[in-house]
Amino acid sequence: MRAVAVKAFKAEPELIQVPKPEPAEGEVLVKIEYAALNPVDRQIADGALDGRAEHVFPLILGRDFAGRIDVVGPGDSRFVVGDAVFGQTARPPFGTGSFAEYVTVPQDGPIAFVPDGLSFRTAALLPTAGMTAAETLAAAGLTAGQWVLVVGAAGGVGSILTQLAAARDVRVLAAVRGGERLMAELGADTTLDTTARDLAAAVRDILPDGVDALIDLVSDTPAAFAANAALVRAGGTAVTTRGVAAGARLPAGVEGVDFLQRPSTNLLDTLAAAAADGELQIPSAVELPLERAPDALVRSGTGGARGRTVFAL
Repeated sequence: MRAVAVKAFKAEPELIQVPKPEPAEGEVLVKIEYAALNPVDRQIADGALDGRAEHVFPLILGRDFAGRIDVVGPGDSRFVVGDAVFGQTARPPFGTGSFAEYVTVPQDGPIAFVPDGLSFRTAALLPTAGMTAAETLAAAGLTAGQWVLVVGAAGGVGSILTQLAAARDVRVLAAVRGGERLMAELGADTTLDTTARDLAAAVRDILPDGVDALIDLVSDTPAAFAANAALVRAGGTAVTTRGVAAGARLPAGVEGVDFLQRPSTNLLDTLAAAAADGELQIPSAVELPLERAPDALVRSGTGGARGRTVFAL
């Protein structure tokens, strides 16, 4: 089968031929229709988890997928051949990812049915971004009427997070680069263009005492995260998806949280139902054939890509 992989950490991604996998007991084989690109895909290719998790080479990239059950492995299963499903392949050993024609997934892992009214294309964009958005919002511990500063709000995670927060009557300060006009439509109270004005000054003008929580999807150094966390009032929470909270010198009274995703079928079901009902808007994505995935991965690693990308198989 065709797959997009790297043969060593930091090697150039390439389209290769590999054997079609077979499902073991408790697994299903999914014929992939769409697979979505996430920033973490390039990070894994560059060795972000080297020494922290087992890898296999050639390392097939990708996490998010949508498709149909092709084979059900031995043992009891809640799936049958032909079921429309979507989910995430994030499990050790890394290297059996979704940028391929087929993927095996534990049937009790993060895999769920695609509900009526939701396309495969949209379903493939949901798992990593949607679960990260929902779980970081929960980690922030906010209640109705409180304020959250979302740094990187215009991205895949941030756009979903903004909608989930607004649905809970949590007020959103959306920090973006370039004045993303869609943030108000997604429920943000205020959009702050960080290319036009200093973020700290803009936040203090609106909320002199600071925000109740920070969800930082961008800052990749402890110092940058700490600078944004300084905008959180005492007693608040600062959450990062970049693993830099542990090394950051945060203000007194502000709790730092290094987010670690805990994928679940129940959360996938909830997100898919909201998207199918139109309660959750999934940002548009550029659609490319699998053959274009190596170039897209290179662009994502150099900061040359904007918006979401989904690969059609």
